[in-house]
Amino acid sequence: MQVKLCPMTTEPTIPAPHISCAFQFDGAGRAIELSLKETSNTPETGFIWVHLVQDDPETAPWLAQAALPSFIQSAITAEGTRPRCTPHGDGAIIILRGVNLNEGARPEDMVSVRLWVTANFVVSYSLRRLRAIEDIQSTAIVGHTAHSPGDLLGRLTQRLADRAEPTVSELNEQLDGIEEAILEDGTLPDRSDLGEIRRAAITLRRYMMPQRDALTTLVIEDFSWLSGNDLTRLREATDRITLLSEELDAIRDRAQVVHDQIMDKRSETMNRQMFILSSVAAIFLPLGLITGLLGINVGGIPGTENPDAFTLVCVGLLAMGAGLVWLFRKWGLL
Repeated sequence: MQVKLCPMTTEPTIPAPHISCAFQFDGAGRAIELSLKETSNTPETGFIWVHLVQDDPETAPWLAQAALPSFIQSAITAEGTRPRCTPHGDGAIIILRGVNLNEGARPEDMVSVRLWVTANFVVSYSLRRLRAIEDIQSTAIVGHTAHSPGDLLGRLTQRLADRAEPTVSELNEQLDGIEEAILEDGTLPDRSDLGEIRRAAITLRRYMMPQRDALTTLVIEDFSWLSGNDLTRLREATDRITLLSEELDAIRDRAQVVHDQIMDKRSETMNRQMFILSSVAAIFLPLGLITGLLGINVGGIPGTENPDAFTLVCVGLLAMGAGLVWLFRKWGLL
């Protein structure tokens, strides 16, 4: 059997992204990269990890020949999934999600990774490229290998959290920028930007909370392939996912508060403008009444024979207007 040894002294050769691959771990820090055809035998020591990609031509034939129960194949290849952990004997179906860092994609459009984990075999399946999986593949190639299936799972959950944290931090920074613009400059941002932040936070949280519950279920189950160190790492990953969920809750609530501030400022601006228009209309109302009375086409209008009457009327109107402005300011209406 032709295999490729990958000790720590080997020059790293990262596999092409988003293809199916397989590794055999000896449990002592060495990883052997295998082809999918070389994964049919159960190793005497260590374990085998097979990662399948939906679009890879080798995936379907491998699943057809694999000795996996039909319900497991159905679970890991299902189109729609949510994070969960379902024990089956000494194995578990584990479905997790990671942020989508693919080019042109939204991070909140999270990518699922479905796993079937036993004491000596791990099968993972993804529909799209997931950077956290590639991180584990890269570390396996350069010799920083997992020592057990539980160790591999702990590393994967940690990498999922590592990849999610910058996305959540970026949402926080965007929201901070909007709040700063409102408080310091009085600039009202486009509500669509705020809506995008709130939508992203809600979408991310929708999968973060079930992921925390899935990891919690995994921790409390008594699996033989989970050591004390594995449980510690999984608990730490659970705490980080919980923290991210709480931050997403805070972002969602802050976005709602900022939205209310924007609406309050817009309402205040509109009310101020309506108030000014009403005050101007109130000032010109008596002036309009006087000019209307002087313009009626009936006899007896004063000043018709006086050549200075128009000038006197204009001066009177200006004086009355100035008096009304002074009076409105005194009453606090201007």
